[in-house]
Amino acid sequence: MLRIVGLGPGDPDLLTLGSREAMRAVGRAVTVLAPPDLVLFLESEGVAILRGLIIDQPLFIRGSSEVIDGFVERLDDTDLALGILGNPLSDFAGLPILLRALERRRIVAEIVPGMPRATLSASITMPLLPLPPGSSHQNWDDLIQIMARLRRSCPWDREQTHESLVRYLVEETYEVVDAIESGDETELCEELGDLLFQVVFHAQLATERGKFSVADVVDSLSNKMIRRHPHVFGDVAAANVAEVWQNWDQLKSQEASSASRTSKLDGIPNGMPALQRGQKMQEKAARVGFDWVDARQITEKLAEELREFAEARAQAGTAAYEDPHVREELGDVLFTVVNLARRLNIDAEGAMRDANTKFNRRFRYMEQYALASGRELGDMTLDELEDLWQAAKTAA
Repeated sequence: MLRIVGLGPGDPDLLTLGSREAMRAVGRAVTVLAPPDLVLFLESEGVAILRGLIIDQPLFIRGSSEVIDGFVERLDDTDLALGILGNPLSDFAGLPILLRALERRRIVAEIVPGMPRATLSASITMPLLPLPPGSSHQNWDDLIQIMARLRRSCPWDREQTHESLVRYLVEETYEVVDAIESGDETELCEELGDLLFQVVFHAQLATERGKFSVADVVDSLSNKMIRRHPHVFGDVAAANVAEVWQNWDQLKSQEASSASRTSKLDGIPNGMPALQRGQKMQEKAARVGFDWVDARQITEKLAEELREFAEARAQAGTAAYEDPHVREELGDVLFTVVNLARRLNIDAEGAMRDANTKFNRRFRYMEQYALASGRELGDMTLDELEDLWQAAKTAA
């Protein structure tokens, strides 16, 4: 096996984790035009660098068939890594010739991408000058290069992993939701940028390990949207939303990612907010006919669940707060409420957020009113609090 590994621009600090691990896993390597500092670094990492297997390294890179064939003929039965500056897929003109020569000798080839020399290395070595507000507009390529430089030069960014960034991805998602619900378009623009940055950040981490790049993310997404919308990009007809969903589910089930799924409910993230996840499961069940006929049936079911909850609470007595049966029955009540929201085409999670916002607004009114009268809410009687709540409902 010959593992063709991208070494990046040549600076040891720019060698991706994926490339370094790929070289170390093989243990022996040939490098092409690698700077001495990079060679010494690889040797310090336990990689034995072999010399003399490539007669003319510049001609090898440019794709000389004679030089490449000579190199392949010198290979023995032991696995070897071939370190190429930059990314072999973009910076090694002789790659197709090498792959054909390896195939003729039945030598397995593996390619581990690295950081391209022409783009990302330039963004790292050239300083980013501060620009006056509004004097320049950055583009997509600028963002990718800025991300690469952050990983190179910022201590915090360099420490991050896919796992450590999860909390920020979730936070940024909810901040986008807040901006949408507040109706502030300027804030929405900024928050969408923060969310996009998380996507670019994760793609950069994957690029460094030779897994995929942000270009792969965009390519995969674009192909998926085209594939799942034949009524837009093909000749399939869809008269209404129901038919769009039917086509979507059918096409999705044919994709490789669905091959290992054994249930219609597979693919719904466990980390979703509970109301949202419950509604998503109910929607998928409804698409195969497991659904209520109308909302009236669900309200009857809700009344039944409330009775069962009351009975479980009565049986538990003073220990209701720690009784698992009470908790279970309350969960059934909430699940039925979510089902009612779905049947009425109401987003249960959004409705709950609206209710939280309303309560927040009215409770703050109560606090302000009490403060203006020189009192604390905790000092008021329950009747006084109820009167204040009714006033808040009218005012807020």
